[in-house]
Amino acid sequence: MDPAFLPPGTEPDVVLTLSAVLVRDGAGRVLLVRKRGTSKFMQPGGKLEPGESFSGAAVREVREELGLALAETDLEVLGHWYGPAANEENTFIDAGLFAYTISDPGQAGGLAAAAEIEELLWLDPAQALERDDLSPLLRDHILPQLLAGA
Repeated sequence: MDPAFLPPGTEPDVVLTLSAVLVRDGAGRVLLVRKRGTSKFMQPGGKLEPGESFSGAAVREVREELGLALAETDLEVLGHWYGPAANEENTFIDAGLFAYTISDPGQAGGLAAAAEIEELLWLDPAQALERDDLSPLLRDHILPQLLAGA
């Protein structure tokens, strides 16, 4: 655990294992989603089901939340992140990270909020980073790396 996230001597009450997908369009914008009843925007994704791989969960969650049908081979692996959860007190996430770029503008426009997703936003990454309602994963890891060209 990175001690920068919590005061010394404390541990998170819960660690959630999940997958997150950075969805981009051909113009370089990123898709932010906000789940119903929450205030933070994040990437599409969610918790792994028993026996499910990180990539399998990513594909399932994107289909459930956005109606976007992908194969695991469509995903670019971005790595792994461990840090604070967006909407739960004293909870960390252990996240497998992926990216997918939509090349067909019609496909990007056809995405719709489904399941627990209440709101979708397409933003330029620099514009997104100026917001104060982002998940720690998006604010502290995904967007800075994207803007740095990593």
